[in-house]
Amino acid sequence: MTLWGGRFEEGPGRVLWDYTTDHSDRRLLDDDVTGSMAHVAMLGETGILQDAEVKTLLGGLEAIRIEAEAGSFEFFETDEDVHSTVERRLFELVGDVAGKLHTARSRNDQIALDMRLYTRRAASDRITQLHGFAVAVADLAQEHASTIVPSLTHLQQAQATTLGHHLMAYAWMALRDAERFSAARTRIDVSPLGAGASAGTSLPIDPDETARRLDMGSAFENSLDAVGSRDHLAEYVFCCAQAMANLSRLAEEIILWVTPEFGRARLRDSVSTGSSALPQKRNPDIAELARGRAARVFGLLTSIMALQKALPLAYNRDLQEDKRLVFEADDTLAGTLSAMTELLDHTEFFEVTPSVETASLDLAEALVARGVPFREAHEAVGKLVLSLEAEDRTLLDAGPGDLTGAHSAFIEADLELIDAGGSVKRRISPGGGSPDSVHAQAAELRRRIADVGGPPTPPTS
Repeated sequence: MTLWGGRFEEGPGRVLWDYTTDHSDRRLLDDDVTGSMAHVAMLGETGILQDAEVKTLLGGLEAIRIEAEAGSFEFFETDEDVHSTVERRLFELVGDVAGKLHTARSRNDQIALDMRLYTRRAASDRITQLHGFAVAVADLAQEHASTIVPSLTHLQQAQATTLGHHLMAYAWMALRDAERFSAARTRIDVSPLGAGASAGTSLPIDPDETARRLDMGSAFENSLDAVGSRDHLAEYVFCCAQAMANLSRLAEEIILWVTPEFGRARLRDSVSTGSSALPQKRNPDIAELARGRAARVFGLLTSIMALQKALPLAYNRDLQEDKRLVFEADDTLAGTLSAMTELLDHTEFFEVTPSVETASLDLAEALVARGVPFREAHEAVGKLVLSLEAEDRTLLDAGPGDLTGAHSAFIEADLELIDAGGSVKRRISPGGGSPDSVHAQAAELRRRIADVGGPPTPPTS
């Protein structure tokens, strides 16, 4: 069934039909019914439809919703899109009055609404999922609040820190990802219904009433913008892409950590695979695929940006392509969050003793605490490390004479600073790597999630 055949003597050709129909919008069935019910109710409120017509149409639409929920709704290959599917089934259920469903409406504002309803709901789902992921990471971080590992800059050992501190960085990333979806949801939550094909209608509709019935934040301000813009969908895909970028960073670290060279973690059997040729292999496939699928979502973001480039107002059929891009980005993120949560839950993490040279900053700051300018302290410790290296020694081999030879302000007790565990415990700066900081960060993260209605999660000690 099509919604546009009146001015044509023949039906669409097979090539036209196959190329232009896109059944990916079938997942919008419930959204299309929801929008249609709000539209019909508004038409009744404004007197455009009679009460009996409204009752009949709403009854038919509710029957379609029930069929959809029961999984018994039948799609036909002859349905051009989800809108024609709903109207076709409504005709079967209630007869000719179904022809009044499309009063003061176009497929242009219908699909714009359907995608806003879908992404508003999907954004809420991703926020919940990201909050759950952030809390799961925070739980793991608190388990390892005292597990010493080196932090890295330029992939070189930098300072001693804890695995908990490292993991909390990803928990904060996930929280920001959720906040991005929340901000995007505000801009998504605008009803375009009533914009019509492009420039509105001569009928006395009330778009604000439709928006109210849909529990949307507001109605559109400009009908051309309402049906011709997709920036809110591009923003949604960006939110997916950024979240995937953050997950891919964690995935890459796990890939490194489980190697014998790093030796920081081991995957349990349920989240690792083997090699068809190499019997000894234990492969981090979930992490590798998360890393790879991030690239795919980046491509989807590029596509939806290019889709809008130089597109004249208002609606153009190019915009049909937005659905597949949004759906794939959303599905990929949802699946990756689930898989990465499972991966973390089935990974064993180990303490790794940092290089002794990671205490260099501790030594420099000991001088700073005695009034030595930092640049001078930095120079002194650098020369100390250099002189020890020249003698094939490390800071562990340093004696009082080595320290005072590097700078007169050193004292013998400073040798006690050359200890990774002590270094971490001395880290008193807010947000730093001390165990106390890890627990404080986890508590603050849970508080912020609870403040926005996230799931209550008791702290793990």
